[in-house]
Amino acid sequence: MTQDSLHLMFIRWKTSLWKLKSFSRTAVLAVLALGSGLSGTGCVQLSPTPTATAALPTATLSPPTATPTTQTSPLATPSPTATMTPRPTPMATPTTQTSPLATPSPTATPTTQTSPLANPSPTATTETSPLPDASLGDLAFDGDSAHNYVLDQCAFGPRPTGSEAGWATGDYLAAQLEALGWQVVVHAFTYGGVKGRNIIGQQGTGAVAMLGAHYDTRPYADHNPEGERDRWIMGANDGASGVAVLLELARVLEVEKTGREIWLAFFDAEDRGRLDGWPFAVGARMLARDLAQSALPELTRRPEFVIVVDMVGDADQQLYYEGYSHPKLSERLWALAHSLGYGSAFVPAVKHYLIDDHRPFLEIGIPAVDIIDFDYPYWHTTEDTADKVSPASLERVGRVLEQFLESGGTWQP
Repeated sequence: MTQDSLHLMFIRWKTSLWKLKSFSRTAVLAVLALGSGLSGTGCVQLSPTPTATAALPTATLSPPTATPTTQTSPLATPSPTATMTPRPTPMATPTTQTSPLATPSPTATPTTQTSPLANPSPTATTETSPLPDASLGDLAFDGDSAHNYVLDQCAFGPRPTGSEAGWATGDYLAAQLEALGWQVVVHAFTYGGVKGRNIIGQQGTGAVAMLGAHYDTRPYADHNPEGERDRWIMGANDGASGVAVLLELARVLEVEKTGREIWLAFFDAEDRGRLDGWPFAVGARMLARDLAQSALPELTRRPEFVIVVDMVGDADQQLYYEGYSHPKLSERLWALAHSLGYGSAFVPAVKHYLIDDHRPFLEIGIPAVDIIDFDYPYWHTTEDTADKVSPASLERVGRVLEQFLESGGTWQP
């Protein structure tokens, strides 16, 4: 029996345990930890050893060998009516870790850039079609439940691409989606000798709408004080918050109401940019490339639009238009937020132009929007921890997306 076969059998076993309602969250986490000896993944965070090449450790991983490939998850598909949300119990994790990566240039962090796209008008309110009848009472997205997903991810510790915790997080995402009735496709790739995986959940029929978030965390604390930057960060907001929004949508979204096929894409390798020569948004770029080349047998259709959710959990939430994002789609989402009473958090004006996971899809002609609060004081520091993430902030973003999708995701390009 091959190691890949053992790995798939182990994931099936984990999922069957998660489906037992009486099974304790502590026991589930223990199963994940014990599984690291078989599948190369686990809940125990690596303690990286500095190396001359500054490469993340990969020897303990058992990833797919083809690059890039997709595989349909072999796990048994549960009933679409499943409502249980299995989660591991958050546990104590190391607060600091030494990063083996070389120190980046002081100017190496992305801030703002000039956009080649037309800026959306800060005062634009005219819609080409009426807004859906927005009623908070009809929306099921729950901020506290979403925040628990943040805690779940942080329980694995920092999650850089290629680390044991990063790989275990990918397994966790696939199992969560399967338990909630989503078909899972694993899009594997290699960059710079490091293995990565995009995890994609699919459900529904019709034109494709894709939501995305990155699940990896940065292996270098650029904005820590001098002398404290060679550490891995927890990434509770920068990474886990967007993932939490997507997982809660996987739990509550009434996909049949959307009239669409929904893809929930969890990107790997977004946040290692400008370290060891890496760019940002590697996983999203790999997926966009393969979609453009029709290279993925399980993902043969191009999304009609892409919405990326990143760094949305700050209690002082300030979501401005991102300058590269598609203007009309941005206007539609922000107008809907205002109709739901979230106008103080969704500010209809451009403030930043950012390199993020939406950019590769824009470059292949797919309208894309980045919902991001870039004015986050703990960005790329070891202070980006779960206590900084607000359930109310997650709920605002999640409910806007829930309402947008369940009303058909209509907008005028």
